[in-house]
Amino acid sequence: MTEREGREFDAIVVGGGLAGLAATRRLAAHGRRVALVEKRDRLGGSSAMSGGWFALSGTTLQRRAGVEDSDDLFLADMSETGGGYADEALLEALVHRQANAVAAIDRAGAWTDELKVSAGMTVARAHLIRIGDLLAHLENEAVAAGAMILPAHAADGLVTDGSRVVGIRSERGVLVANSGVVLASGGFSRSRELLELFVPDQADAMPYGGVGNTGDGLRMAWMLGAGLADVGHVAGTYGQHAETNDEEHELLTANYLGAILVNLRGERFADESESYKDLGSAVLSQPGRMAFQIFDSVVRARSKPGVPLSDMERLEELGHLVSAPTIPALGRELGIPPERLERTVAQYNGSVSGRHDDPLGRTGLVNGVGALVPVATGPFYAYPAVTAMTSTFGGLSVAVDTSVKRVDGSRIDGLCAAGEVVGGFHGASYMTGTALTKALVFGIEAADAIALG
Repeated sequence: MTEREGREFDAIVVGGGLAGLAATRRLAAHGRRVALVEKRDRLGGSSAMSGGWFALSGTTLQRRAGVEDSDDLFLADMSETGGGYADEALLEALVHRQANAVAAIDRAGAWTDELKVSAGMTVARAHLIRIGDLLAHLENEAVAAGAMILPAHAADGLVTDGSRVVGIRSERGVLVANSGVVLASGGFSRSRELLELFVPDQADAMPYGGVGNTGDGLRMAWMLGAGLADVGHVAGTYGQHAETNDEEHELLTANYLGAILVNLRGERFADESESYKDLGSAVLSQPGRMAFQIFDSVVRARSKPGVPLSDMERLEELGHLVSAPTIPALGRELGIPPERLERTVAQYNGSVSGRHDDPLGRTGLVNGVGALVPVATGPFYAYPAVTAMTSTFGGLSVAVDTSVKRVDGSRIDGLCAAGEVVGGFHGASYMTGTALTKALVFGIEAADAIALG
């Protein structure tokens, strides 16, 4: 048997997370014979482990909430958050094609009423979507349209005919893709080797994200000369308890509700309103590579049970939230010098009251937005958290139609990529919700590129 003599399909999708399922469903809807191969025994990847936040502009939910947003503001916020490193053409395509994401969420009936401002946003643009419902609906639609789902089927190479990609190799043999392959295999958050290669200063972050996210797709395309984008900017996310397991999304951003961050010495060290990616990098340089979110009963009352990033009730149930009647008592509970923590809180409260400027430059709750509150009303709380490599937002270089580009800018025929395996969208940092939005939007776009190209 030659490499071209394997089982034949029109298209093959590698990876069963949001991008892969979106591409598979769309290809099947186009009437293409498509197979989705997933290395794990179940679908979902990092998407299933995420909080389910999508960044979208001009939505019905925003209008109902009186939020004034626009595509131009969405684009400007992403560009600003990325520090000017993101590919503007990709950002523009994301904004202009977000209607496809909205339509998919509509079909799945996966909307909630949760809307908030989060990292990288100047207005409330983070929409909480029932991610499990969305993933299940995409899978059901794909299968109903004739797609073949192959779990526990790891791709280990791309098959080429000349310079064109025509299939994949795996330990089970060759699968031929006459029209092309979509790489949606996730990032490399579980690959210590690749983290040390690209971002050695981040390699000590807690491994998280999809268990299968070891950079397989990136390596396969790299072997064909694919270019890379943003890999040097990859950073972990601050806010996860060190005992978090893969079955529960345990991430708190009480700092965006009014908490401060202190290290083991009881000192603040960063502007708490910055992106949790920037905070993640800052925490990695602190003693013990961890920090406490310190807040009072006013912020505790802002908890939203069942809402990722804001659910303090669940953290309390897990025994991961520490409380005490006074700040010195809280310091003793945490092993922090009580007098130093009390002095740090007093200095912060002085800046909130306007007696002096904040030496770390904090002026708002998140990204400069929202009125600060003092840490003043007992009881007081602390959440110990570390930096977790929840996702890697750098990866393959792609064109706006998702075609994978070589290092010289030329395209690899027959190869598209979408989701976390792709770079270029985020630049130096990350807006909450843009990873899931780009996965859904560009999974659909990759399918169109193959089916209609």
